[in-house]
Amino acid sequence: MMNNQTENHSEQPQADSADSLFTCWDVRHSEHIEQQLSEAGQILANGGIVAFPTETVYGLGADARNTHAVASVFTAKGRPSDNPLIVHISDCDQLSSLVSEVSDLEQTLINHFWPGPLTLVMPVRPDTVSPLVTAGLQTVAIRMPDHPVALALISASGCPLAAPSANRSGRPSPTTAAHVIEDLSAVIDGVVDGGSAGIGVESTVIQVQDNNTIMILRPGGITEEQLSSFAPVTRDPALNDASTALIPRSPGMKYTHYAPQGSMTIVMGSQDNVVNQYIEQQIRQAQARGEKTGVLVFDENPLHLADTLGLSLGSRDHLEEAANRLYAALRTFDREGITFIMSQGCEQQGVGVAVMNRLSKAAGGQIIHL
Repeated sequence: MMNNQTENHSEQPQADSADSLFTCWDVRHSEHIEQQLSEAGQILANGGIVAFPTETVYGLGADARNTHAVASVFTAKGRPSDNPLIVHISDCDQLSSLVSEVSDLEQTLINHFWPGPLTLVMPVRPDTVSPLVTAGLQTVAIRMPDHPVALALISASGCPLAAPSANRSGRPSPTTAAHVIEDLSAVIDGVVDGGSAGIGVESTVIQVQDNNTIMILRPGGITEEQLSSFAPVTRDPALNDASTALIPRSPGMKYTHYAPQGSMTIVMGSQDNVVNQYIEQQIRQAQARGEKTGVLVFDENPLHLADTLGLSLGSRDHLEEAANRLYAALRTFDREGITFIMSQGCEQQGVGVAVMNRLSKAAGGQIIHL
């Protein structure tokens, strides 16, 4: 029978003991959290790079004003230099020092969604952040995370923090400190362990257009439906065709992301039995080739396959569960040496837009429509 399970979030981070320069500040049940965050903040203020939890995923922070520090983030991640970074702030007063103007609609969105998983791409104030942060653009992406540890660390550092996800570029994003340590402990200064991330997929990135409409550059924790209460919403064409993002204005627009080490295909269809029959056929063929197989399924459409690692994305009726579980599941496949993965797809409504965006990126765009 298929081993159908959810990801265990009780992982304990373990850094390489040989790497004495790496520090893990476990603040989950600490009586010394202020001291620990002060230590981590001082490293950031001195040009170091430290990973920290947000309500979406773990970010890898560096002083956004310090080009050497920001360059270290790109090096640690192996991230392409034309991929801009999101700047994280802890107080709205910091915004005016980073952007040249804030429109009425942008201010309304800030008032409603910050702190929270919404990133706004806005005109950058000259000479306020490293050019590496903006990838040479005239805009900067900014958000205020809704996580007490993140906010306290930003304040302790005294810096606006440029912080992409704290993983090797292309790998599934980290939702626990253990994921960060797995990817980066040898090349960063440390991680603040605040437990598992809540939402599990990155922030929604938007840009307010000249006609006072909202364009979604990357779907995430804030849905299109939520945004449409404030203004008409469109999606950037690059969400459907990444080749159009020759100059990406946001993370997640151009490059393959979130990918497991094994090959992955998503199967879409209106009839569950047809979807399952196709997945079963592909799994059998892969096993005959000697592949080690895995599947991602929704609870309403279970599969029973021999010698296949099955992981649940939760309920179709509660796609926030899929958002929360996805990256951890992909990392589980990697740890188990799975080389061939099939995944059921979901409707692109609400947070399902973000789930399908991440699934598609993880699968390198390999989607079968039945």
